[in-house]
Amino acid sequence: MIKELLVLAIGGNALLQRGEPLEYSYMQKNINKVSKIISAIINDYKIIIVHGNGPQVGLLSLQSNAYKEVPPYPFDILNAESQGMIGYLLQQTLANYIQNISITTLITQVLVDQKDLAFKLPTKFIGPVYNKQESEDLSNRYGWIMKEDGKFYRRVVASPKPIDIIEIDSASTLINFNTIVISGGGGGIPCIRDGNKLIGIEAVVDKDYTAALLAKKLKADKFIILTDVDSVYDNFGTAKSKPIREIDVATLKGHRFPSGSMQPKVDAVCDFVSSTNKTASIGALDKLLEILNRRSGTLIK
Repeated sequence: MIKELLVLAIGGNALLQRGEPLEYSYMQKNINKVSKIISAIINDYKIIIVHGNGPQVGLLSLQSNAYKEVPPYPFDILNAESQGMIGYLLQQTLANYIQNISITTLITQVLVDQKDLAFKLPTKFIGPVYNKQESEDLSNRYGWIMKEDGKFYRRVVASPKPIDIIEIDSASTLINFNTIVISGGGGGIPCIRDGNKLIGIEAVVDKDYTAALLAKKLKADKFIILTDVDSVYDNFGTAKSKPIREIDVATLKGHRFPSGSMQPKVDAVCDFVSSTNKTASIGALDKLLEILNRRSGTLIK
């Protein structure tokens, strides 16, 4: 049987859910959940997993800032650390559920444009949530840019669009050998080119854009973004909130969503569907089977 290629983008907030402490035990619990779900579909699909890292890279940044003997590590290094950390947990936990299939974490660099306007307009949420007073204190202390995230505040950093995936050929080779590939974690390690030389740059790329780019380049059959809500909602968080179950790209593009959370997911699936004439979905992590069977989530066509 020829297996379809499925790209799964799993949000950092799905691996460490909103309101949960930034502790290993909570992340492991959620990774165990997603690994069990993925193990149920492994016989039907080739799988690439692209995970987020917003809470985790924010925590690494806090830890880096806390030690004053050396300058804080830049975000390209922290992204690499989060790829290794989350990739290791996913790789090990998946292997505990799935036998006789190779699983590989691919440390992945992505090319970005140094002139991307995102460097002047940070939108990517990272780290834990804070109340208004805490947010103001952190902004004054570290010079961080803070923005509202629902009822709370979080730090935001630059999030340029990925132009290319440096390790795309490696990912393709691994997939062709029936390997579950964990690639583009945290959106990939952002790099720019100086001639033929790659240089890391201070940013956190949104994993949804990287996942869409991976899905297009590898000619994936299905693209699903898994997050901590069960679908895309009109007027999310208000009394008029309403789930969108099925929608076409043209109509969805007419809606606007929060720039640091749902909007990148919507933009990513619209890009994939427009480029490939295939469908994509957004839904809750624990509803993957239902999303595949079109009984849950938002289907974009």
